[in-house]
Amino acid sequence: MALSSYVLLVILGSGLVTWLSRVVPFILLKQFKLPKIIVNFLGFVPICIMTALWMESLFIQHLGQFPSLNVPNALASIPTLISAMISKNLLVIVIVGVISLAVVNLLI
Repeated sequence: MALSSYVLLVILGSGLVTWLSRVVPFILLKQFKLPKIIVNFLGFVPICIMTALWMESLFIQHLGQFPSLNVPNALASIPTLISAMISKNLLVIVIVGVISLAVVNLLI
């Protein structure tokens, strides 16, 4: 498949917009001091996002029916949650989660 100039410009433009949307807030917020209540509120955002992502992968949606449990992901969640409670280190949690899911997929 040949890469046309239009496709290349779309890819580069999308990358630029994505990069700017992640960098500009840091540049702007670096010059302002946010109130304590906003900083406290924003402290809950990462855990909310991670919980939403986890719940989305824990259940399988069926059209017109109740969701069912994704058993491999549920089994891999057990050691991952234990490592999260013990270490509170995101790198450890991700590594344990990936290894747990790989082992569960090999065994099932």
